[in-house]
Amino acid sequence: MAFLEVRNIEVFYGDVQVIFDLSLHVEEGEVVSIIGGNGAGKSTLLRSISGLVPPAKGEILFEGVPIHKAPPEAIVERGLVQVPEGRRLFTLMSVKDNLIVGAYNSRADRVKEKTIEAVYELLPRLRERESQLAMTLSGGEQQMVAIGRGLMAKPKLLMLDEPSLGLAPLLSKNIFETVRKIADQGTTVVLVEQDVMHSLSISERGYVLEQGRTVMEGPAKELLDDPHIKTAYLGI
Repeated sequence: MAFLEVRNIEVFYGDVQVIFDLSLHVEEGEVVSIIGGNGAGKSTLLRSISGLVPPAKGEILFEGVPIHKAPPEAIVERGLVQVPEGRRLFTLMSVKDNLIVGAYNSRADRVKEKTIEAVYELLPRLRERESQLAMTLSGGEQQMVAIGRGLMAKPKLLMLDEPSLGLAPLLSKNIFETVRKIADQGTTVVLVEQDVMHSLSISERGYVLEQGRTVMEGPAKELLDDPHIKTAYLGI
């Protein structure tokens, strides 16, 4: 039984179908990248797994338990947490207060003081900035707060939606290094990214989505060497 298993889901926004008969699995301890162009359905897939856009058909199981009919807060309580695209911080709150908001579920709230110390150890810049308003931070620092807030929920599996979006190359590199550290510390990661080279380079496996369907999957190194990936996503 896979840690996370998506079985033949179909997802709609109103009358418009966005995901078509899509299946994937994630094993505990992996980093799995989901890549594809704009409109491929990547973010919708994460939103469906998170319970924000439940699938019309198919099943989603986490640790062997069906979650596709569960509300988002129950999914977070189980340990499956999404860091959304665009950071979505409370800009007039301090860094520390933004982090503490992430520990709202009962499982995380009990250990939030210990968890925030672990977040500061992983992301020391946040300790330096803990009293600053989120709106005063750089883009890279804001993304670190968003990731830290996700970690405050004590995820077993962390889903990241375009964490490097809009960042300069050096800051983007730091974000990918942080994601790899999170995985090395024991958290399973699903990574949606348009930066295909960096996302696959820190992943064990990957899936390629096109128009709401899985068109390729396999070990990350094999995908990086695939001629279609090189042409379509790496410009080679």
